[in-house]
Amino acid sequence: KIHLRSTSTMLSLASSTLSFTAPRSVPAPTMQEAAPFDATTYMKAQPGVTAPLGYFDPAGFMAADDVTEGKARFYREVEIKHARLAMLAAVGFPLAEQFHPLFNSDDAPSYLAFQQTPLQTFWPAVVMAISVLETFSVFTFENPVGGEPWAISKDHAAGDLGFDPLGLKPTNAAELAELQTKELNNGRLAMFGSIGMLTGSYITGKGPIEVMYSGDVVVF
Repeated sequence: KIHLRSTSTMLSLASSTLSFTAPRSVPAPTMQEAAPFDATTYMKAQPGVTAPLGYFDPAGFMAADDVTEGKARFYREVEIKHARLAMLAAVGFPLAEQFHPLFNSDDAPSYLAFQQTPLQTFWPAVVMAISVLETFSVFTFENPVGGEPWAISKDHAAGDLGFDPLGLKPTNAAELAELQTKELNNGRLAMFGSIGMLTGSYITGKGPIEVMYSGDVVVF
């Protein structure tokens, strides 16, 4: 009986061993390719998209196939810089024809003031001052050595120069986005306004204030 029991036990163990199947191998997950960067979608999510113009890209820079996030950030940085310069120009262009703290420029339209005032003598100093300020913007770019040229680092917030002596920058994200949108919209308007004033002065030979009081019809 002991022999029969041991034999039956061995047979049952053998059958259970034979019936064991190894687990199926699970295929390794395949790495999915990241979706290509859509510059238009990225920019539509940034400040500056408001009615009535909505998304503003008249030249179609974001529609190019080779625009990366770094290049899109570069275009936004360029737009903000030109918007700020245009706002200063839109104020300074007519104002300097009436009053200048250093030079007598009220006898010449602004587009000719460079040649007819001592401003021409101080132009190298102006260029030097601008170059010093531009040097700080170099550190906002990605390293072109081994990286992408003309691309802004992801760590840099567009237009943030770290200069806010009056503490006007909101701490709330929604309020900051609203303020940035206002800055962009006013800057875009100032760019068109500055071009209009410059073109009108070139056509008529008069400054914008003089044209306004003379009743001449010009582009602005």
